[in-house]
Amino acid sequence: MLDELDKNILQVLQKDARISNTELARRVNLSPPATHTRVRRLEKHGLIQNYATIVDRKKAGYDLLCFVSISLQLHDTEQVAGFIKIITGMPEVLECHHVTGEHDYLLKVVTRNAEDLEDFLMNRLTPVSGVARIHTSLVLREAKSTSEIPLE
Repeated sequence: MLDELDKNILQVLQKDARISNTELARRVNLSPPATHTRVRRLEKHGLIQNYATIVDRKKAGYDLLCFVSISLQLHDTEQVAGFIKIITGMPEVLECHHVTGEHDYLLKVVTRNAEDLEDFLMNRLTPVSGVARIHTSLVLREAKSTSEIPLE
């Protein structure tokens, strides 16, 4: 589905989504109208889902990054749907993944400090209907963090 020009366009946009169409065209060696058409096609087909600003969480006051593993009591459709609805409404939860293995869900969570983490775990997450077990791991240091998909 992706040819080399599409891959080049996506690689450039992943590094700098604010680049002008003219500069993008220059970098991928294509005319600006042809580049614009390709970008719109990539958007239409869902390869480009969104354009976002990546905020430095620590500078924004969120000192703790955690991974929270959740095990549910039951796996019926209604309970899972209710869990997902509640979790997606929690602004501290950056990501929620249904996973294989010992736990059912893995959450990526940010909080300002240990007190906020405790409040999140005890007063917001623990009371969620269907949650059986919670296991929290604090991130000591981020060795790598990227949103770029390798397009080879």
